[in-house]
Amino acid sequence: MALAGCPDYFLRHSNYQERMERTSSHRPEELIVSGFQRTASQASPHHHAASTDDDVDLEQLVNDMNSSVESVPSTQAETALLLNNGHMHTSHHQHHHHHHAAHLGHGQVHRRHTPPLRPSPPAREGLKHSQPMHIQAVRCLKEEQHLRPASLPAIPNPFPELCSPAGSPILSPIQTSDSHIVKVWSEDGAGKVVEIPADMTARDVCQLLVYKSHCVDDNAWTLVEHHPVLGLERCVEDHELVVQVQASMSSDSKFLFRKNYAKYEFFRNPLNFFPEHMVALCHESDCSIPQSQLLQNFLNSSSCPEIQGYLYVKEPGRKSWKKLYMFLRRSGLYYSTKGTSKEPRHLQLLSDLEDSNIYSIITGRKLHNAPADFQFCIKPNKARSDCKELKMLCAEDEQSRTCWMTAFRLLKYGIVLYQNYNVPLQRKANNSSFSGPVKRTHRMNVLGSPSPLHPSSMNTVIHRTQVWFHGRIMREEAHKMIIQQGQVDGLFLLRDSQSNPKAFVLTLCHHQKIKHFQILPVEEDGQVFFSLDDGATKFTDLIHLVEFYQLNRGVLPCKLKHPCTAVAL
Repeated sequence: MALAGCPDYFLRHSNYQERMERTSSHRPEELIVSGFQRTASQASPHHHAASTDDDVDLEQLVNDMNSSVESVPSTQAETALLLNNGHMHTSHHQHHHHHHAAHLGHGQVHRRHTPPLRPSPPAREGLKHSQPMHIQAVRCLKEEQHLRPASLPAIPNPFPELCSPAGSPILSPIQTSDSHIVKVWSEDGAGKVVEIPADMTARDVCQLLVYKSHCVDDNAWTLVEHHPVLGLERCVEDHELVVQVQASMSSDSKFLFRKNYAKYEFFRNPLNFFPEHMVALCHESDCSIPQSQLLQNFLNSSSCPEIQGYLYVKEPGRKSWKKLYMFLRRSGLYYSTKGTSKEPRHLQLLSDLEDSNIYSIITGRKLHNAPADFQFCIKPNKARSDCKELKMLCAEDEQSRTCWMTAFRLLKYGIVLYQNYNVPLQRKANNSSFSGPVKRTHRMNVLGSPSPLHPSSMNTVIHRTQVWFHGRIMREEAHKMIIQQGQVDGLFLLRDSQSNPKAFVLTLCHHQKIKHFQILPVEEDGQVFFSLDDGATKFTDLIHLVEFYQLNRGVLPCKLKHPCTAVAL
């Protein structure tokens, strides 16, 4: 056994310390410095240090050291019997020591049985030497997996949440991402599957789809919750969590990706959405809200506005409808059992707002035998495919239906809707809107080279690349698309004419009414132009025509503002 690695053992050995006390006048500190802090080559067994007073029998010390190392206990119980300062006083160790000494010379045995050392001086009491320990070759796996209490810090931990397995990124197991699969459909029937986290809002999903589909984001895109079996759909609010909405949908329901320009139109033109005779304050018979404070009363949770008026209510389990005077308040939708009375004893709760949502009915009036085309429905969130829990309602005109449905959203979500409306406006800053006129200095032909604005075959087909052109769709389909995307002033689309193969039709929404204007070809000097006013204003192609009426009203009731778009996912 090499001596270079065991200088502490020499100092603690009984024979060596006894010899040093008898033969040396040096202090232990001097011996450590002068005798044993040397390199391994100087401390080898074949190297004898010359000293006049402190000659040490190294060969004898090596024999003593080897015999002591062999006498180390081999079990954990014997290891616990090791004494302080590296000495053993147990009878078992002494017996084992004497048994091993029987194989050695008599003189060596005489040297080993020396009197015990005197206690160390007080100055060295705090010094602890390393102890020889027997390391077991096999360890228990359970001891390695569990933390020993002795390994915990003795002082209080100021950050227990960081050291707990639940809150520590090191002690806690790696958490897998909580992602969900959502499939979204476009108007043309194509679908796209996206993987989203559980906390992703409808606005974020729309931004993701706009990016993936290479659309222009004009803050009008929305997710639509579509129930084909029930014949219902609604626009999901921007702040709603898509995963939670999907959890309340049935297996045959789906999300649609569509534009809705009327989603926040009531913030821009509140007077068009809330007729004066339908808005009042609760508990007051003849007190209308000033138009200037209309939205403030809806957004302020401490105020009590209400919408009042007649609605048709479908009787449960029957196809008959009953006309009742209704009141929409923050606490729910009520009907009066006595004419138009709003006394509490005459009011009955029809539906609450907290656990319900309002939907448009897309199946038409014939399915439910409705008295008019202006139907809507209040569906509890827990009702997935049960028609019995639906509250089927019908208004007398489109303005009344829009008022009831908009007030439902405002009274349920309040200021959150206004925050949703403001977010895209803050992001928009000075960026131009998609619906604004496009400025072009020249046109590119098919090969990519500039071509002058003269009659060519390109003029008759270039409009087919625009988002507002929908080809050969029927009049009813155009109506449906305008209604789905919001019925706001200036919402428009162009389509092929069904009666004239060379003509086109402009479908435009104004004051919640849909109108159609025919675009006729006009030939002049061998060149074909397009005109809305029988040739008074002519354009070389439909793109020029749309750009002009985006800037000028002309013969139209309003400017073209919002293109009715169908994106292909």
